[in-house]
Amino acid sequence: MSIVVTGATGALGRLVIEQLLDAVPADQVVAVVRDKEKAAPLAARGVELRVADYDRPETLAGTFRSGDRVLLISGSEVGKRVAQHTAVIDAAKEAGVAQLAYTGILGGPDADFLLAEEHKATEQLILDSGLPHTFLRNGWYTENYTANLGPVLEHGAVIGNAGDGRIASATRADYAAAAVAVLTGEGHLGAAYELSGDTAWSLDEYAATVAGATGKEITYNRVPAAVHQEVLVGAGLPESFAAILVDVDEAVARGLLAGTSGDLARLIGRPTTPLAETVASAVAAA
Repeated sequence: MSIVVTGATGALGRLVIEQLLDAVPADQVVAVVRDKEKAAPLAARGVELRVADYDRPETLAGTFRSGDRVLLISGSEVGKRVAQHTAVIDAAKEAGVAQLAYTGILGGPDADFLLAEEHKATEQLILDSGLPHTFLRNGWYTENYTANLGPVLEHGAVIGNAGDGRIASATRADYAAAAVAVLTGEGHLGAAYELSGDTAWSLDEYAATVAGATGKEITYNRVPAAVHQEVLVGAGLPESFAAILVDVDEAVARGLLAGTSGDLARLIGRPTTPLAETVASAVAAA
């Protein structure tokens, strides 16, 4: 039996592999990658590489083995993910894997915003496949905000249309730890975990946290959705992606990313990483 991680050189996949190597011998870990050269450091540590591409279903034939535990990390290309995930699910079913864990989105079938649609469709495909599965419904990553500190510090403002909505975010490392827990532990088949940070925060509180970490005056500018869309497009984002981010803010305003079930902390056996800690690290690295 191997533990197989798809998208293993991506932002989340790298962290899952790193934490798996702390939990199990390297010869039990398999990284599914598109670029073997990019993954060479993993091979040097004893990780088996299997080359496949979500967009080329034929490359997935033979990627999985009977009895493997597989983590399907959702693709990053919005609009293409259902087809990509279908290819992985079909290959996993053909191989007879022992577990397919999938990184979906907080709320699962109850999430009614644009970014959730492909995740909901994928969960249904997995259910229809009959595969032994675990749903890891990840909430928002704190890094979605801290990775974009430059414009915030330049303009002294966080801009959004989320109103007073709250976000129970956690770090990618927190979510990676949850994936490792379900891939290496028992009793997770058929489970759907609502994963989020221990504490939900507002964009007002985020702005105040950045201000405290930098000594700069940072405010939260509430703007209508249409204005936020214009700002994001003006900053160089494609209109379609900007619309998704604006829609996420609308979901935040409705409370859809504020849930604090405690599932994440229970899975990883510790509190989730506080917002202030992640902000301080990002400021130090800026």
